[in-house]
Amino acid sequence: MIKAVIFDLDGVVVDTAKFHFVAWNDIAKQFGFEISSHQNEQLKGVSRIKSLDLILEWGHIKLSQEQKTLLLNQKNEAYLAAINLLNKTDILPGILEILTYLKSKNIPVALGSASKNALPILQKLGISTLFNVIVDGNIVQKAKPDPEVFMQAANKLHVLPKHCLVIEDAKAGIDAANNAKMTSIGIGNKEILINASYVLEDTSKLSKKFIDELLKN
Repeated sequence: MIKAVIFDLDGVVVDTAKFHFVAWNDIAKQFGFEISSHQNEQLKGVSRIKSLDLILEWGHIKLSQEQKTLLLNQKNEAYLAAINLLNKTDILPGILEILTYLKSKNIPVALGSASKNALPILQKLGISTLFNVIVDGNIVQKAKPDPEVFMQAANKLHVLPKHCLVIEDAKAGIDAANNAKMTSIGIGNKEILINASYVLEDTSKLSKKFIDELLKN
């Protein structure tokens, strides 16, 4: 039986993935190449440091730690400038309704994200109070597919992992949920999210009826 729900942030609650892509692609361009859509999929759900390491690997570029730090700061400044313009209209279809519904049923809800900007984003969207717990990149040490972020969320919600439902849009996130022995819903491409317990085309398909069925089982 599902007793708690853990949401990823980017691509599930709000589409900030496009902001990440533009910011990372601008960095890649500095080294004379661009990030493909396939490569962008590999950046989803992983930490900022891991993302930069992947990009540098693709470009066959070696940098000092100091140079990496400068690029990480540059990327974050570009990303923060973009998310500063977010508001409630940017919440993905159906998500506000599901969050409100879960709160009305007293189902504990957590955010489990690699983002270090999770709280300011939720505040910009006006929905931070709909989450009982926020576990983000400021707290966790290990990036998805390591299950740490979801295990910490379950622990803070005082719910056993086997009773948690994770909603994710990234392969790394689904793998993390599986590693935590949690039920998972993948949002997006069925071929990429093949390891999810369930796959929905987009967030609008995340109906109250569907959630109710999972809560009963």
